Amino acid sequence: QVQLVESGGGLVQAGGSLRLSCAASGSIFRLNVMGWYRQAPGKQRDLVAGITSGRITTYADAVKGRFTISRDNAENTVYLQMNSLKPEDTAVYYCNYQGGGGSYWGQGTQVTVSS
Repeated sequence: QVQLVESGGGLVQAGGSLRLSCAASGSIFRLNVMGWYRQAPGKQRDLVAGITSGRITTYADAVKGRFTISRDNAENTVYLQMNSLKPEDTAVYYCNYQGGGGSYWGQGTQVTVSS
């Protein structure tokens, strides 16, 4: 019932920046949490950053000070500004939505950081 469309992934040099976007549509509950997770080959999917409908944020220790999560005015789109990228940030990044209607995932977008 909720669809998530991600964009903004790509190839970037170490030290560079990327901005990911996730547009949500469908039956979105007013109270919800959206976030970004990432999964590298052979690794589990881990939380990168999350943001509530009240714009309370949380970050993984590995990205604190480098990544910023935000929401648009309608709170239907979440962004992840990634600065000072490192090769270890290379992964497929997945958008997630959690609300009263359930939990949903985007299809993922590849981020590759070259050294």
